[in-house]
Amino acid sequence: MVESQNRLITKQNLLSEIEQLKSNLNTLADSPVTDLEIQPQKVKLLETLTLALEKLNPFPRPLLYASNLLDGAWLLQYSTASEIRSLKRLPLGFLVGKVYQAIDVKNASFENKAWVQHSSGLVSGYVRITATFESAKQQDDRLPDRKINVNFKKRFLGIDKILGIETSLLDPVRVVEARNPIGRIPSLTITYIDETMRIGRGGDDSLFVLTRV
Repeated sequence: MVESQNRLITKQNLLSEIEQLKSNLNTLADSPVTDLEIQPQKVKLLETLTLALEKLNPFPRPLLYASNLLDGAWLLQYSTASEIRSLKRLPLGFLVGKVYQAIDVKNASFENKAWVQHSSGLVSGYVRITATFESAKQQDDRLPDRKINVNFKKRFLGIDKILGIETSLLDPVRVVEARNPIGRIPSLTITYIDETMRIGRGGDDSLFVLTRV
């Protein structure tokens, strides 16, 4: 009971801090926060709250006992990953909005989709990446644990509205092979998950905090 209450309080504190940071940034609604946009003391605070919540993870082996919780759409709230930082520095006046991750456990696949909009509001679209995944089993354990290996497949760039009018002519405007890192397998360790929130750590120590949509 005490652990459950501590988990709820820590979770609320983490999300409240992120929401407060969002309100102070000049970004599109629900655009994720990155560590490059906020003060170092806030980065440290978010990391401290995240570590505290990870210690209270109700499913230490989520791939074995809570894989069903992975299914569905997730909204990215905060990240230190280089690919999310890059989205916050889009050229030609484009701004990133909501960033989603939709997971299909049955087919071991997922997609990341970031909505983008020009600062003028005249053009909007998205960047979408598809991928497959498999559990990364420990050498001394044949059972799935909490780490997955990722294989990125395709990258899509689409424009869905011009001058506020929906268009399918440029949806997508470009499709290319997604590049996986050379010399290493992309991976993600699920360090916390419950019915409404998920935290993951990338193979490069990047952090992802997401909430269920």
